[in-house]
Formats: sequence, C-alpha cells, structure tokens
Amino acid sequence: MNTITSTNFNFPGQKSVYRGKVREVYNINDDLLIMVATDRLSAFDVVMPKGIPYKGQILNQIATKFMRATEDIVPNWLIDTPDPNVAIGLLCVPFKVEMVIRGYLSGHAAREYASGKRILCGVEMPDGLSENDKFPTPIITPTTKADNGEHDMDISREDILAKGIVTEEDYKILEKYTRALFQRGTEIAASRGLILVDTKYEFGKTKEGEIVLIDEIHTPDSSRYFYADGYQKRQNEGEPQKQLSKEFVRQWLISKGFQGKEGQQIPEMTTEYIESVSERYIELYENIIGEKFAKGDISDINKRIERNVLRFLDTW
Repeated sequence: MNTITSTNFNFPGQKSVYRGKVREVYNINDDLLIMVATDRLSAFDVVMPKGIPYKGQILNQIATKFMRATEDIVPNWLIDTPDPNVAIGLLCVPFKVEMVIRGYLSGHAAREYASGKRILCGVEMPDGLSENDKFPTPIITPTTKADNGEHDMDISREDILAKGIVTEEDYKILEKYTRALFQRGTEIAASRGLILVDTKYEFGKTKEGEIVLIDEIHTPDSSRYFYADGYQKRQNEGEPQKQLSKEFVRQWLISKGFQGKEGQQIPEMTTEYIESVSERYIELYENIIGEKFAKGDISDINKRIERNVLRFLDTW
C-alpha cells in the first residue's frame, strides 16, 4: 500500500524545512508553518524503516478535531487543514520542553515505579499503587524536547526553571494550560467510553508573544487511552488494561528484543504486520473521535498534498 515517509516540497516563500520523527514542517516567509504528518512510525524515539498506511492522516485529523474542541480554553497555532495529512498554522518559537501529564500509573511511569522509584520528574508517586491505578491527582512530568535521533529526557519543574529553559511566569501558564487540556480531554474521552490515561502537549510563542498549543493533541501517538468498560474489574483481578495507544507497537517491539537501545536491531515488520498496525490506527481513530474513518486518496499522496497546499497559499 502507498505511504508517505518523506517529502521534498518547494512551496512559494519557503525558507526552511524541519524534519521530525513523524512530521515535516515547512517555514513559509517566517509567517506560516506547513506541517505534513507522514506515515512514519516512531517508537522508543526510533523511526521504523517502513510507513503505516493512513497513519499520518489519522494523526492529523485527530489533532485537528481536538484543537477545534479545545480552542475555547487554550489558544492554538492552527489556521487550516487543507489536506488530510496537512495542518497549516502560525509560526511559533517552541518551548524546549514537552508537558507530559499522567492521570494513571502506566507506561514509562509504571516502569520507573516497578524499578523502585517513587519520584518522577521531581514529583512524588504514592506507595502502594499497582500498574494502571489512578493517581489521586494527575501529575505533570515534563521531558526535554530532543533533537533528531536523541531521546527525550525526564526533567523536573525545578531544573527547568533553574536552567532557564522556561521562565517561571511562562511555566505557570504551561502548567495551567496542561491541566485544562487534560481535563477537557478526559471529559471528551469519557463521553466515548474511554479513559484518557496520559498525554503530552507542546507549546510555543507567536511573534506577538502569546503562548499557544502547537503540534498534536490527544492522538494515539501522544496519548494513552483505556476502555472505561471493565477497567475496575481488570484492575481488581490484576489483568492488563484494554487500551488504545501506540503501546501495542512498543510491546511488540519489546517482545522481539528491541527497546531502542544501542546495538539492538529493529525487528522485521512484515506486510501483514504493517497492515494490522494500520487497521489498529483506524480503530483508534474511530473510537477516539466517535465517527467512521474516511480514507484519503493515496494513489499519489505527494501530488495531492502539493496541490492542496498550493491552493491554500494562493488564497492566503
């Protein structure tokens, strides 16, 4: 199946291109950013060698819908989505931290907890918890935003301020926005029979100095969801939670002996496995958004994107 794993556009007014793990961002006249969500799959901060059909479209459309559903409480960078894989918005200077918020002891936090740690990013985790238990109050556990090929690193609020990565005034706003977005996301998830377990948000500043939400929001790449139905029963019986997130890819990689560590080989992803991942992402979309996924035309994704973006720029 056709996928988009790299782009090489030359749009009018284009000044630079930033290529992240999944997204490629084109700077237009230091005014607009054109963000292309590719079909690349990243896990343990490593990009897998093959793309996942429709993954970029799914991430872009989920992020767009949640940006629109939260713009009344937190301003964001988004102007338009002229193509299924493209979001266009205001150029912002990103903060060098990702705001991770956790409502439950899962994923990285659970692995740290199991190793005996009770402090994560300067935040205390109470004793006596089991994996996937709910925290008394959601905790914010930031990470440094890594450059290409590097791992995101846990960091405390105190270190962020001490190192001058973010000013205290701005960090208070980031915390406020993070909690407001998580609360809204929790409410939307509950209306669809889901639990928003944890997620991360990225913020930037516009030219006018306004702090806004950027990048993705509440997608299966940046968030973890559980099915609410049967959650407590599974916890009581010590069973794994039924979840909607990219964790199923991480677990498959772990089972094949890969966790992104030096010297480890990425396992072979067969056509059948890739198709199963694509189907899983579509399932994630339909459950998170609550509507049927409409597949975009993938006969020539690059030409489709170029045509739609040029049409937008002509009218901007």
